[in-house]
Amino acid sequence: MKEENRLTQINIVNLIWSFDRETNQVNLLLVKRSERPALGMWALPETFLGEHESADQAALRLVQDKIGLKLAAFHTEQLETFTAPQRVTAHHRNLSLAYMTFLPEMPPLNPGYGASDARWFALSTVDSRYCFSNGLVQFQVAAEQKQEDYYANLAAYVKKTPHRLAFDYEWIIKVACLRIRNKLDYQPNILLILGDSFTIREARCVYAPFLQTKMEQIDNSNFTKTHSKLFEETGISVSKKRGRPAKVYRLKEA
Repeated sequence: MKEENRLTQINIVNLIWSFDRETNQVNLLLVKRSERPALGMWALPETFLGEHESADQAALRLVQDKIGLKLAAFHTEQLETFTAPQRVTAHHRNLSLAYMTFLPEMPPLNPGYGASDARWFALSTVDSRYCFSNGLVQFQVAAEQKQEDYYANLAAYVKKTPHRLAFDYEWIIKVACLRIRNKLDYQPNILLILGDSFTIREARCVYAPFLQTKMEQIDNSNFTKTHSKLFEETGISVSKKRGRPAKVYRLKEA
C-alpha cells in the first residue's frame, strides 16, 4: 500500500460573496485556473497555508491577493474543513479549510496569481438547485443530499462532465449556501454584503435566493416583525425616487 507515502497538502478556500445593487442579486466570486491541475476550469479562490500564518490570516490574505482588498477579521468566518479521501490526487492528499467572506462592495476584478480570469457569478435557483451564472457560463451545486454520496460519485462525475467547477467545489458551495440559509433567522452575517446599513427591501433581496423564492414573495411587514430581534433602525434612506423614504437598518451586535 502506498497510502502512507502520499504528501498532505493544506489549502485555504474562500467563498467571497457580494451584492450587485444594480441587479439586486447576490454574487459569488469565481476564478479561472491558469495552472494544473484543473487548468482552464472555474474554481473558488484558493491559496496554500503559509508556514508562519494562521488559517484565519491566510483567508484574509487570499482576499487581498485576489482582489486587492484588505479586510478586518469580522468580514470572514470559517465554514468547514473538507477532508474526504476521494478528493485526493494520485500523489497528494488535499485538506481544504473553507472560509466565507462578505464584501460590502463589488470592486473591479483583476485575476491574481494562478488565475487567468475572475468574475462575479449571480446566485439563482434552477431545477431546485442553487445556480451561479455570468452570461452564458453557468454552474449548479451538487445534486446529492449526503456528503458520502457526493464523494462516492465524484470520480465518475468528473469523467463525464467536462464543463463543471474544479475539484469538489460544487459540494463546498452547496454546503455554504445551506449554512447561510440555516442561519438567516438567527445570525444572518450574509447581510454584511450590504454594507453598514440596508433597507428591508435590500435584506429581502439577499434572503430570497437562499430561500429559493422571489423577493416579492417575502412579505415586507412580516419580515420586519420576525427579524426585529436581529435588526435595529438607524434612520431613513436618501433617495431621489418619489414616495416615502425607506427606513434604514443595521445588524445588531451579537
